[in-house]
Amino acid sequence: MSDQMPSPTAARLYSLDALRGFDMFWIMGAEEIVHYAHNILDSSFLAAFSNQLTHPEWNGFAFYDLIFPLFLFIAGVASPYSLGRELALGKSKATVSLRIAKRAFILILLGLVVNQGIHIIPIAEIRFGSVLGRIGLAYLFANLIFIYTRREWMNYVWFAGLLIGYYLLLKFNAAPGFPAGDLTQAGNFASYLDRLIMPGKLYLGNHDPEGLASTIPAISTGILGILVGNYLKNNTSDGNTKAIRLALIGVAFIAVGWIWNFDFPINKNLWSSSFVMHVGGLSMLLLAFFYYFIDVRGYKNWAFFFKVIGMNSILIYISGRFINWEYTTKGLFGWVGELIGDPFNIVIMAILFVTVKWVFLHGLYKMKIFLKV
Repeated sequence: MSDQMPSPTAARLYSLDALRGFDMFWIMGAEEIVHYAHNILDSSFLAAFSNQLTHPEWNGFAFYDLIFPLFLFIAGVASPYSLGRELALGKSKATVSLRIAKRAFILILLGLVVNQGIHIIPIAEIRFGSVLGRIGLAYLFANLIFIYTRREWMNYVWFAGLLIGYYLLLKFNAAPGFPAGDLTQAGNFASYLDRLIMPGKLYLGNHDPEGLASTIPAISTGILGILVGNYLKNNTSDGNTKAIRLALIGVAFIAVGWIWNFDFPINKNLWSSSFVMHVGGLSMLLLAFFYYFIDVRGYKNWAFFFKVIGMNSILIYISGRFINWEYTTKGLFGWVGELIGDPFNIVIMAILFVTVKWVFLHGLYKMKIFLKV
């Protein structure tokens, strides 16, 4: 999309922090507000909205499936601004690579903490696959590819090659006893590989949605984010043009994902290649929207709520292991729920649950305290 080496002067994107916050908003409690409201109110809109905030059992797509890959995509977009700045200021690739590896290692450890907490248990009882672990591994390999690839077009080759290679791997192989190309939970080749090579336990027994094999296409999600970030940072076109191009490419990605879906179903559990294209397109559309209205047009006030969340996204994600948010919310506002009474008290308490978290994050934001991995 642009020259490989980034400029050291490009400013941080406000829209990127806001979009990250928008992404995290749904899993820090907002989805429960919608579910509870749907249970109370007879509304076709709320019913459809609630369904979109629930993962499909296997094949298919719902908005809730976008949250994880969007976060990884955003991490990739940020790389040319953070790591690119270090390279442009003269740090060696080896030094920057070490920083990338350290960050990946910390994310993997935090993923284990989110899964099991902090205590010693037998390896057989540990679930090693995790959301943060996948982000760490995909972030690691995507950035190493970006840093050490001399020509930018080779990044596109890596992006497509990983997706096509993963497709071929699953298309012409399967678990023993299943026909080649079987994509069921028990029969697909990615889950079979995880059963062979991953220590500990898998999340679903015979399958882990954050397994090692399905991390291969997740690297492409990270590469896509890096390429988009490099384009926004270094391309000399005006902001309007960048936003329009990004949106159009996003639509094209969605179309490819839908077409590929006929042969290789959109499936978050497998992080299928069609899934990468589909969520990649949606991620670009969302980024184009946020970038246009926030960074190009300058409408920032409405996005401050999300930026506060986005600046401490990892912290709020892991906080449930250290802070009993439900206890805190009930302790502060239990009387509000009692005052309102059934059936709307549960919705109000869900809103207050999110509010307590946001106020906590806002306090950290005002004090400039950010968890940086």
